[in-house]
Amino acid sequence: MAKLYTFEEVSKHRSIKDCWLVIEGKVYDVSPFMDDHPGGDEVLLSSRKDATADFEDIGHSDSAKEMMDKYLIGTVDMLTVPKKRAFVPPQEVVSKANKGPDFTIRILQFFVPLLILGLTFVVRSYTKEK
Repeated sequence: MAKLYTFEEVSKHRSIKDCWLVIEGKVYDVSPFMDDHPGGDEVLLSSRKDATADFEDIGHSDSAKEMMDKYLIGTVDMLTVPKKRAFVPPQEVVSKANKGPDFTIRILQFFVPLLILGLTFVVRSYTKEK
């Protein structure tokens, strides 16, 4: 029977010489595999303790999945795993930048110099032709 670990207990093991990960509810001691991991030990250390999503995103080969049995040490008590928080988008702030006299002044500050510049070129080209 596989030993049952709490998530807190698993999260204490996060060094190069002592690294445990949770993948699909199973606890793996990947410490002996750190030097042999194709992505390097940084990948395993930077992975969240519940590395299920990271493991699945990479698309590991069947042989890699079979190799995992060698490092299996137990299962994690799913009641101790922190719940994933759903993303809550920030509330939209209604901008008042496009309303009121300030907006009109900004538009005029942009278009008046352009109008002057355009008129300058028209007058110059008209006077240059004669």
